[in-house]
Amino acid sequence: MPEPADPAAACERDRDAVLYAVSSAVLAVTRHLSVREVLQVIVRSAARLLDAKYAALGVPDDDGAFAEFVAEGISDEQWAAIGPTPRQHGMLGAMLREGTPVRLPDIRRDPRFEWWPKAHPILKDFLGVPITDGATVLGIIFLSNKRTPGGFDEADEELLTLFAAHAAIAITNARLYERGRELTVIEERTRMARELHDAVSQKLFSLRLTARAAAALARKDPERAAEAIERVERMAGEALTELRAVIVELRPAELDRHGLVESVRKQAALLDRLHPMTVTFSAEGEPPDDRDLAPEIEVAVLRVAQEALHNAVRHARAARIDVRLSHQEAALVLEVTDDGVGFDGTGPNGAGVHGLGLPSMSDRAQAVGGTLTVSSAPGRGTTVRLEVPA
Repeated sequence: MPEPADPAAACERDRDAVLYAVSSAVLAVTRHLSVREVLQVIVRSAARLLDAKYAALGVPDDDGAFAEFVAEGISDEQWAAIGPTPRQHGMLGAMLREGTPVRLPDIRRDPRFEWWPKAHPILKDFLGVPITDGATVLGIIFLSNKRTPGGFDEADEELLTLFAAHAAIAITNARLYERGRELTVIEERTRMARELHDAVSQKLFSLRLTARAAAALARKDPERAAEAIERVERMAGEALTELRAVIVELRPAELDRHGLVESVRKQAALLDRLHPMTVTFSAEGEPPDDRDLAPEIEVAVLRVAQEALHNAVRHARAARIDVRLSHQEAALVLEVTDDGVGFDGTGPNGAGVHGLGLPSMSDRAQAVGGTLTVSSAPGRGTTVRLEVPA
């Protein structure tokens, strides 16, 4: 007969599992991931640790909603059907107010439960724990539908409470890291402003003086005037080269704060909140680490995404806009698709359509060795597809 299980050994294994799961979240910070990506690591680890089908983590904002809300066990298609990020009502609002763990055999029978959207999965057994930093509630993490029969028990609650305490450290560190990146960006932009003033401005000032001298010599000494004009041309070329170098360094601040994937996600989420149409975002495959992408490629992808999104919002009269970022073999692919009125392009990449910024997007693609294609027809919507090497 097998020897009886040792409770102390089982407890030690549980704690080892917690430490291993937490280390994944901490390592996510050291890999320079965004706060949202750290939250995703935490949720995924918690679901695996406690064998739950569903897991979610919400970070509240000051407007009665959630600044961040990530979930495990729900596909992008299900999220799109469920609708907007939940607000601070029902059980989620109660947990934020009360700041205490909640463990239930069936959440639907609790008086604090209100309702779910139509497409929301059915949750039964429920375990939720606040993530706190002192007296401050940073967020809530909750699990549901434990795969092991019997639901969540007291040991699970203790385990998730321990995990939440360590998760608070990971979240705080991720926020501090992002803040540090923001300060670094500010310092870098101040440095580049000084370089722009010291290098380009001084060269343009000298250029102006030399041009005046050339104009004064034009009638009196044409030979010396020609030499001065040559100097003007050379100095203008040098100024242009230095200006381009500075401009290349001026990348959007959100890329430094959040990385490419999260920057595009936030852009889509912002337009979804501000406009009546539904704007969704999905990332597919295993996109390369932002640090492996050339800075100019990150900028090009973000700018094309922004241009394509705003074109769809302004001109498409669409009910839905879908943004997809995927890694396909050695390429990073961005697709922005709407179900709007479409158009009849009369040139490559729709160049005959004025006011849509398509030539500009095409130029950005070509500048980084990528390709831009635009597919559209009247009444059949539009798809903008950017493919860049990665």
